Amino acid sequence: MTHPRPCIALTSGEPAGIGPELCAALHVRASVARLVVLGDAGLIAARAPQGAILLAPLVPYSPSGEAPAGAIEVLHIPLRAPAVPGRLDTANAPYVLELLDCARDGCLRGEFDAMVTAPVHKGVINDAGIPFSGHTEYLADTTATPRVVMMLAGRTAESDAAPWLRVALATTHLALADVPAAITRESLTTTLRILHDALRRQFGIAQPRILVAGLNPHAGEGGHLGREEIDVITPVLDALRAQGLQLDGPLPADTLFVPRLLAGADAVLAMYHDQGLPVLKYATFGRGINITLGLPIVRTSVDHGTALDLAGTGRADAGSLIEAVDAAIAMAGSGAAARADG
Repeated sequence: MTHPRPCIALTSGEPAGIGPELCAALHVRASVARLVVLGDAGLIAARAPQGAILLAPLVPYSPSGEAPAGAIEVLHIPLRAPAVPGRLDTANAPYVLELLDCARDGCLRGEFDAMVTAPVHKGVINDAGIPFSGHTEYLADTTATPRVVMMLAGRTAESDAAPWLRVALATTHLALADVPAAITRESLTTTLRILHDALRRQFGIAQPRILVAGLNPHAGEGGHLGREEIDVITPVLDALRAQGLQLDGPLPADTLFVPRLLAGADAVLAMYHDQGLPVLKYATFGRGINITLGLPIVRTSVDHGTALDLAGTGRADAGSLIEAVDAAIAMAGSGAAARADG
């Protein structure tokens, strides 16, 4: 469903972290989108930064109505236990997952156009006895999506005109020792197709160009530093190029991120988490976002953690969450346009 104003579900995340206050501080976008914060209403109001409610009042969410432009709606989901800033409590782990489930289900039935997630704390969810490796994997599992792709993105300077750097991952939260076996011809082919299709449909890029990193130093040095480039990556790239995809690589990761190469590219595919994300976070931190590609819904997120030491202080920076909301609005619009075009 496409609403007169895009309707964005915001999960407020770990209640002991900065998520609730960041969501309450989004008055800068409340006039252009219908923002619905999912969380305990008392918690959201209590954590709202000073003056934020005056700029964007918090009102109860009603699926059948629409709040006035400038307001932030709250879909009340009660805490399981009182939340103290900076103090994790396993009792609230089910609450955190309930926020995700509610936003996901609302997107699937068309109530929301997209979901944006504030940070959660993986450790406390696992300590509560609930296996959880991250938003990306959880949303893939609970939507029965066989393969998704994690992509982080951000502007490379503090300007709306600054170029975007987009880095997708062939593998996500794996131990480094497990990465080579996880990169197969089948998995890499699927990842590149998901990335290519998302760049076209959700970002409006007609002919995406993707830079693909090698796995090994110097992209394997002709097989002397590993054969994954020869046995897996190059055959996949050759096959997909024959189908019309614009792919450069496999490229040595230590020189892939130079401006000359990035200038003509729409995205980078890194083979593992810490191959690509340190560069992106260095270039975009505070403005970077996390996007899950391949889901049946639009999902974006901040690129930082719960910042327990900042919770409740009023010093948390909402820049990444604002960028995530902007991206969700744009992606929802591009996706609707692509569907309309057939």
